[in-house]
Amino acid sequence: MVTVSDTQVTWLTQDAYDRLKHELDEMIENRPVIAAKINDSREEGDLKENGGYHAAREEQGQQEARIRHLQELLRAAKVGEAPKNDGLAEPGKILTVRYEGDDQDEKFLLATREEGAEGKLDVYSPDSPLGRALLGAKEGETREYSLPNGSIQKVTLVKAVPYTT
Repeated sequence: MVTVSDTQVTWLTQDAYDRLKHELDEMIENRPVIAAKINDSREEGDLKENGGYHAAREEQGQQEARIRHLQELLRAAKVGEAPKNDGLAEPGKILTVRYEGDDQDEKFLLATREEGAEGKLDVYSPDSPLGRALLGAKEGETREYSLPNGSIQKVTLVKAVPYTT
C-alpha cells in the first residue's frame, strides 16, 4: 500500500471511481432533503419523544459520515492505473492462494470494498490480516498470519494478476 502523509492511496478502476463519485454527488444533493425532514420533525413538538426527529438526525449523521469517507477515498484515489503483471501481491490484483492443509485454491481481489462492490469475487482489504501477510509476496512464496483464535495460518501465493473489469 502506498502512503502519502499517512493517507492511504487506493487504486480504483475508472468505473469504480465514476460510481463512487456519482454516489457522493447524489448524497450531497440530498442534504437539503434530510435537513427539511429534520425541520418538519422538529415542528411536530417535544423533541424528547419525537422518533421522527431522532431518526432524521441519525440518517443525517450516517449520510455525513459516508460523504466524508467518499470525499477522502476519492481525493486519495489513483484512477485507472492498473498494477503491473509482475506476479507480486499488491492492491488491485486478483490473488490465487492455497492454505496449508487445503488442496483447493481460493481466488479473491486484494482491494477496498468499494473497488470490488460490483464484482463476483470476494474482496479482501490490504489491511486485513491475510492482506497484510500477502502484500509484496511473490508467486510461490508462503507467508503466515494470525487467526482470530490465536493460531497461525500458512498461505501460499499461487498467482497474482491485475484486476480488470
